Amino acid sequence: MSKQSEKQTSSDDSQIDLDAEFRKSNIKEVLDKLDRELIGLKPVKTRIRETAALLLVDRVRKQMGLSAGAPSLHMCFTGNPGTGKTTVALRMSEILHRLGYVREGHLVSVTRDDLVGQYIGHTAPKTKEVLKKAMGGVLFIDEAYYLYKPENERDYGAESIEILLQTMENNREDLVVILAGYKDRMDKFFHSNPGMRSRIAHHIDFPDYDADELVAIAKLMLADQNYRLSPAGEEAFGKYIRLRMTMEHFANARSVRNALDRARLRQANRLFIGTKKALTKTDLMTLEPEDILASRVFLEGKPDSGSTAITEAKEQG
Repeated sequence: MSKQSEKQTSSDDSQIDLDAEFRKSNIKEVLDKLDRELIGLKPVKTRIRETAALLLVDRVRKQMGLSAGAPSLHMCFTGNPGTGKTTVALRMSEILHRLGYVREGHLVSVTRDDLVGQYIGHTAPKTKEVLKKAMGGVLFIDEAYYLYKPENERDYGAESIEILLQTMENNREDLVVILAGYKDRMDKFFHSNPGMRSRIAHHIDFPDYDADELVAIAKLMLADQNYRLSPAGEEAFGKYIRLRMTMEHFANARSVRNALDRARLRQANRLFIGTKKALTKTDLMTLEPEDILASRVFLEGKPDSGSTAITEAKEQG
């Protein structure tokens, strides 16, 4: 066997401990944080773990001299409001940073208004300024389909899209773009913008939460603020959620957060106007059924109450 062949065989037989690389990267900490922060969303968490595995293996391949070019990391998150898209984008930015795919790992979250100007010459500097802030991290564009308005001949969204496309292609190693929005509208957006579609490698759909998951989310949110539901209060909140889910403008976890803010307001008023002036720590922490059941959402179905309930539903959304 020639010396060249012996050298090649030796190189091919060299080993690397993938589990050790995983521990060294500290991405397990981020994945565990995601599990703690978000109830359910198993398909989403699976895709994020798969993506993290792909990036880890790609980094190990580079260490072994097996370069295959930088993977395309631009993503699209689809789903209804309040399903955790922004939170997952934030954790994805941390994973990318810890694995060395972006320099800083910060998240810049924007909408159309941050990118598109209202007159000629305004859009390009706005879009470029946002891209400058996001460089080295992740740019999260919520409701990205609003960038494209073909029905308006004087709209400047197409100019912003063109700048984004150029930057996504030319700065792939220093910027990751995540587009987000309703699935049907994003599908239409990609159909109208094939250049954008071709640059998005990862599509992740975020399902709605069921009622039990939303109650669990409420308990997590309350615990973060040193509140809790009494057993009867939890039952009442379950009833509230199941009713609220049938109304317009329901926004999953976002609606849960708004409902809890209102419940805390009612609890504070109940404690203030009550005859019991000496309050315990438990009194101050606990939301009771009356703090939930006083919601106008429960007036749905009563005479002349439909408009009132829908008004609150819109405010909750």
